[in-house]
Amino acid sequence: MSEAKNLSKAARVELILQRLQSLYPQPPIPLLHKDAYTLLIAVLLSAQCTDERVNTVTPALFALADNPYDMVKVPVEKIQEIIRPCGLSPQKSKAISVLSKIIIEEHNGKVPEDWDALERLPGVGHKTASVVMSQGFGHPAFPVDTHIHRLAQRWGLTTGKNVVQTEKDLKRLFPESSWNALHLQIIYYGREFCSARGCDGTVCDICRTCYPNRKKPKLTLKA
Repeated sequence: MSEAKNLSKAARVELILQRLQSLYPQPPIPLLHKDAYTLLIAVLLSAQCTDERVNTVTPALFALADNPYDMVKVPVEKIQEIIRPCGLSPQKSKAISVLSKIIIEEHNGKVPEDWDALERLPGVGHKTASVVMSQGFGHPAFPVDTHIHRLAQRWGLTTGKNVVQTEKDLKRLFPESSWNALHLQIIYYGREFCSARGCDGTVCDICRTCYPNRKKPKLTLKA
Protein backbone atom coordinates (compact mmCIF):
# COMPACT_ATOMS: atom_id res chain seq x y z
CA MET A 1 0.00 0.00 0.00
CA SER A 2 1.47 3.37 -1.02
CA GLU A 3 2.15 6.01 1.59
CA ALA A 4 -0.41 8.84 1.86
CA LYS A 5 0.63 12.04 0.15
CA ASN A 6 0.82 15.46 1.73
CA LEU A 7 -2.05 17.63 0.51
CA SER A 8 -1.61 20.43 -1.98
CA LYS A 9 -2.09 23.98 -0.71
CA ALA A 10 -5.50 24.24 -2.40
CA ALA A 11 -6.59 20.97 -0.79
CA ARG A 12 -5.31 22.14 2.60
CA VAL A 13 -7.31 25.37 2.32
CA GLU A 14 -10.49 23.47 1.46
CA LEU A 15 -9.97 20.92 4.23
CA ILE A 16 -9.30 23.62 6.84
CA LEU A 17 -12.43 25.52 5.87
CA GLN A 18 -14.57 22.39 6.08
CA ARG A 19 -13.12 21.04 9.34
CA LEU A 20 -13.28 24.35 11.18
CA GLN A 21 -16.80 25.11 9.99
CA SER A 22 -17.85 21.67 11.20
CA LEU A 23 -16.23 22.16 14.62
CA TYR A 24 -17.18 25.80 15.16
CA PRO A 25 -20.16 26.69 12.96
CA GLN A 26 -20.92 29.89 14.91
CA PRO A 27 -17.78 30.83 16.83
CA PRO A 28 -18.57 33.21 19.71
CA ILE A 29 -16.54 36.37 20.28
CA PRO A 30 -14.30 35.42 23.21
CA LEU A 31 -14.13 38.86 24.86
CA LEU A 32 -17.11 39.99 26.92
CA HIS A 33 -18.57 43.24 25.61
CA LYS A 34 -21.87 44.94 24.82
CA ASP A 35 -20.91 47.38 22.06
CA ALA A 36 -18.01 48.67 19.97
CA TYR A 37 -16.60 50.77 22.82
CA THR A 38 -16.47 47.99 25.40
CA LEU A 39 -15.07 45.65 22.73
CA LEU A 40 -12.34 48.19 21.91
CA ILE A 41 -11.35 48.45 25.56
CA ALA A 42 -11.39 44.66 26.02
CA VAL A 43 -9.22 44.09 22.95
CA LEU A 44 -6.76 46.76 24.09
CA LEU A 45 -6.51 45.00 27.47
CA SER A 46 -5.92 41.62 25.79
CA ALA A 47 -2.48 42.64 24.50
CA GLN A 48 0.00 40.20 26.09
CA CYS A 49 -2.85 38.88 28.24
CA THR A 50 -5.32 36.01 27.91
CA ASP A 51 -8.95 36.60 27.00
CA GLU A 52 -9.96 34.71 30.13
CA ARG A 53 -8.13 37.13 32.39
CA VAL A 54 -9.51 40.14 30.53
CA ASN A 55 -13.01 38.77 31.07
CA THR A 56 -12.40 38.66 34.83
CA VAL A 57 -11.27 42.30 34.86
CA THR A 58 -13.68 44.11 32.54
CA PRO A 59 -16.89 43.61 34.59
CA ALA A 60 -15.50 45.80 37.37
CA LEU A 61 -14.17 48.36 34.91
CA PHE A 62 -17.39 48.54 32.91
CA ALA A 63 -19.49 48.75 36.08
CA LEU A 64 -17.57 51.94 36.75
CA ALA A 65 -17.53 53.22 33.17
CA ASP A 66 -18.82 51.48 30.05
CA ASN A 67 -18.77 54.51 27.74
CA PRO A 68 -16.21 57.20 26.93
CA TYR A 69 -18.11 59.97 28.75
CA ASP A 70 -17.96 58.11 32.05
CA MET A 71 -14.44 56.77 31.44
CA VAL A 72 -12.84 60.22 31.11
CA LYS A 73 -14.17 61.05 34.58
CA VAL A 74 -12.32 58.10 36.13
CA PRO A 75 -8.80 58.93 37.33
CA VAL A 76 -6.12 57.08 35.38
CA GLU A 77 -4.83 55.71 38.70
CA LYS A 78 -8.21 54.09 39.35
CA ILE A 79 -8.31 52.53 35.88
CA GLN A 80 -4.79 51.22 36.41
CA GLU A 81 -5.73 49.70 39.76
CA ILE A 82 -8.62 47.76 38.21
CA ILE A 83 -6.78 46.52 35.12
CA ARG A 84 -3.48 45.65 36.83
CA PRO A 85 -4.04 41.85 36.46
CA CYS A 86 -3.94 42.30 32.66
CA GLY A 87 -0.35 43.54 32.69
CA LEU A 88 1.11 46.72 31.19
CA SER A 89 -1.39 48.61 33.32
CA PRO A 90 0.41 52.01 33.29
CA GLN A 91 0.38 52.16 29.48
CA LYS A 92 -3.05 50.61 29.04
CA SER A 93 -4.78 52.80 31.63
CA LYS A 94 -3.39 55.97 30.07
CA ALA A 95 -4.39 54.78 26.58
CA ILE A 96 -7.94 54.01 27.74
CA SER A 97 -8.31 57.47 29.24
CA VAL A 98 -6.83 59.36 26.29
CA LEU A 99 -8.63 57.39 23.57
CA SER A 100 -11.92 57.94 25.40
CA LYS A 101 -11.30 61.70 25.30
CA ILE A 102 -10.44 61.54 21.59
CA ILE A 103 -13.60 59.54 20.83
CA ILE A 104 -15.67 62.25 22.55
CA GLU A 105 -13.87 65.22 21.00
CA GLU A 106 -13.31 63.92 17.48
CA HIS A 107 -15.97 61.24 16.93
CA ASN A 108 -19.06 62.45 18.83
CA GLY A 109 -18.63 59.80 21.50
CA LYS A 110 -18.77 56.90 19.02
CA VAL A 111 -15.99 54.45 18.21
CA PRO A 112 -14.99 55.37 14.64
CA GLU A 113 -15.98 52.80 12.03
CA ASP A 114 -12.86 53.62 10.06
CA TRP A 115 -9.48 51.90 9.80
CA ASP A 116 -7.29 55.00 9.86
CA ALA A 117 -9.19 56.68 12.69
CA LEU A 118 -9.06 53.52 14.80
CA GLU A 119 -5.36 52.98 14.26
CA ARG A 120 -4.64 56.59 15.27
CA LEU A 121 -6.13 55.99 18.72
CA PRO A 122 -3.51 55.44 21.46
CA GLY A 123 -2.96 51.79 22.32
CA VAL A 124 -4.74 50.65 19.15
CA GLY A 125 -2.60 48.89 16.56
CA HIS A 126 -3.62 47.15 13.36
CA LYS A 127 -4.64 43.92 15.08
CA THR A 128 -6.88 45.70 17.60
CA ALA A 129 -8.44 47.76 14.82
CA SER A 130 -9.01 44.58 12.82
CA VAL A 131 -10.83 42.93 15.71
CA VAL A 132 -13.08 45.95 16.22
CA MET A 133 -13.84 46.33 12.51
CA SER A 134 -14.55 42.59 12.24
CA GLN A 135 -16.29 41.73 15.50
CA GLY A 136 -17.67 45.16 16.34
CA PHE A 137 -18.81 46.40 12.94
CA GLY A 138 -18.93 43.28 10.75
CA HIS A 139 -16.42 44.47 8.14
CA PRO A 140 -14.22 41.79 6.55
CA ALA A 141 -10.92 41.60 8.43
CA PHE A 142 -8.43 38.91 9.40
CA PRO A 143 -6.83 39.74 12.76
CA VAL A 144 -3.75 37.57 13.22
CA ASP A 145 -2.65 36.69 16.74
CA THR A 146 0.03 34.26 17.88
CA HIS A 147 -2.35 31.26 17.61
CA ILE A 148 -3.17 32.05 13.98
CA HIS A 149 0.43 32.87 13.09
CA ARG A 150 1.61 29.53 14.50
CA LEU A 151 -1.11 27.43 12.90
CA ALA A 152 -0.74 29.10 9.51
CA GLN A 153 2.90 28.02 9.52
CA ARG A 154 2.11 24.47 10.68
CA TRP A 155 -0.49 24.15 7.93
CA GLY A 156 1.85 25.46 5.23
CA LEU A 157 -0.25 28.54 4.51
CA THR A 158 2.52 31.08 5.03
CA THR A 159 6.27 31.40 5.32
CA GLY A 160 5.83 34.81 6.90
CA LYS A 161 8.22 35.78 9.65
CA ASN A 162 5.66 38.11 11.19
CA VAL A 163 1.91 38.60 11.54
CA VAL A 164 1.84 41.22 8.80
CA GLN A 165 2.94 38.75 6.13
CA THR A 166 0.79 35.98 7.59
CA GLU A 167 -2.28 38.21 7.37
CA LYS A 168 -1.56 39.00 3.70
CA ASP A 169 -1.07 35.32 2.87
CA LEU A 170 -4.27 34.20 4.62
CA LYS A 171 -6.33 36.92 2.97
CA ARG A 172 -5.01 35.79 -0.40
CA LEU A 173 -5.86 32.12 0.25
CA PHE A 174 -9.30 32.29 1.86
CA PRO A 175 -12.48 33.92 0.50
CA GLU A 176 -13.25 37.30 2.06
CA SER A 177 -16.67 36.06 3.14
CA SER A 178 -14.98 33.55 5.48
CA TRP A 179 -12.53 35.89 7.21
CA ASN A 180 -14.58 37.09 10.18
CA ALA A 181 -15.60 33.62 11.31
CA LEU A 182 -12.39 31.90 10.20
CA HIS A 183 -10.00 33.92 12.35
CA LEU A 184 -12.08 32.99 15.40
CA GLN A 185 -12.34 29.36 14.31
CA ILE A 186 -8.56 29.09 13.98
CA ILE A 187 -8.08 30.65 17.43
CA TYR A 188 -10.48 28.16 19.02
CA TYR A 189 -8.90 25.23 17.18
CA GLY A 190 -5.43 26.37 18.23
CA ARG A 191 -6.45 26.52 21.87
CA GLU A 192 -8.26 23.20 21.85
CA PHE A 193 -6.27 20.96 19.52
CA CYS A 194 -3.14 22.64 18.15
CA SER A 195 -1.65 24.59 21.04
CA ALA A 196 2.00 25.60 21.29
CA ARG A 197 2.76 22.65 23.57
CA GLY A 198 -0.02 20.25 22.64
CA CYS A 199 0.90 19.89 18.97
CA ASP A 200 4.14 20.32 17.08
CA GLY A 201 2.69 19.99 13.60
CA THR A 202 2.40 16.20 13.78
CA VAL A 203 -0.28 15.59 16.44
CA CYS A 204 -3.65 17.26 15.77
CA ASP A 205 -6.15 16.09 13.18
CA ILE A 206 -5.63 18.93 10.70
CA CYS A 207 -1.82 18.76 10.91
CA ARG A 208 -1.84 14.98 10.40
CA THR A 209 -4.36 15.14 7.57
CA CYS A 210 -2.56 17.93 5.72
CA TYR A 211 0.89 16.42 6.23
CA PRO A 212 0.67 12.64 6.72
CA ASN A 213 4.35 12.31 5.71
CA ARG A 214 5.62 14.87 8.21
CA LYS A 215 7.86 12.96 10.62
CA LYS A 216 9.63 15.79 12.47
CA PRO A 217 8.13 18.67 14.45
CA LYS A 218 7.34 21.76 12.40
CA LEU A 219 9.43 24.61 13.72
CA THR A 220 7.48 27.87 13.73
CA LEU A 221 8.73 31.44 13.85
CA LYS A 222 7.35 33.60 16.63
CA ALA A 223 5.32 36.64 15.67
